[in-house]
Amino acid sequence: MATTTGPTPWRLAGVWWLALTAVAISVFALLPYTAQSLGDLAAADNELAANYADRPAWLRLCLYAHMTGGGLALLLSPIQLSTRVRARTPRLHRSAGRVVLVAIAVGALTGLLLAPHNLAGPVGTAGFGLLALLWLTFAALGLRAIRRGAVTTHRRWMLRAFALTYAAVTLRLWLVALVPLTGDFPTAYRIVPFLAWVPNLVVVELLLRERPTAQPSR
Repeated sequence: MATTTGPTPWRLAGVWWLALTAVAISVFALLPYTAQSLGDLAAADNELAANYADRPAWLRLCLYAHMTGGGLALLLSPIQLSTRVRARTPRLHRSAGRVVLVAIAVGALTGLLLAPHNLAGPVGTAGFGLLALLWLTFAALGLRAIRRGAVTTHRRWMLRAFALTYAAVTLRLWLVALVPLTGDFPTAYRIVPFLAWVPNLVVVELLLRERPTAQPSR
């Protein structure tokens, strides 16, 4: 008799971790920027806000658009990665997918504009700029694949895009660890422009090589 096995406890724990951290960062980490101005946040020692508080209006608008696009893509990603949603409510998967693609486009394009003005200097321009470029590229390749009916290829590209979307989470986790080690925020921030996303992408590539057609969640 054939038996079916569900996801392992470790896999379920990983899925819940991804989902909960994605929601936490997309909502709670961005909440102060909806409640206070950049100037007020800068006065409260928010160094990211301080970097943009006196910038031109278009650059401040890019910052808010980047946060909105990235936060929305992060918030909806657990829905997109769920095999149950794809199987049971494909219309929801497609609708959310369109929103995610637009959100990534907004987040990536504004990220490219913001990269030269980041707190980490040249390494930040390179790291965050490459992140934005790859993020947009992976999403575009995922869109092209699904339009051609290549579902598996689409999923693989979107998993790579999610690895970069999730950089919003890993960047903050690395900062939590690095600030006490380095002694200050600016030094820690100069370390994360590549560290925030390269390991994510490496992990996804290893998973795709190990299980080429497997899906990440249930």
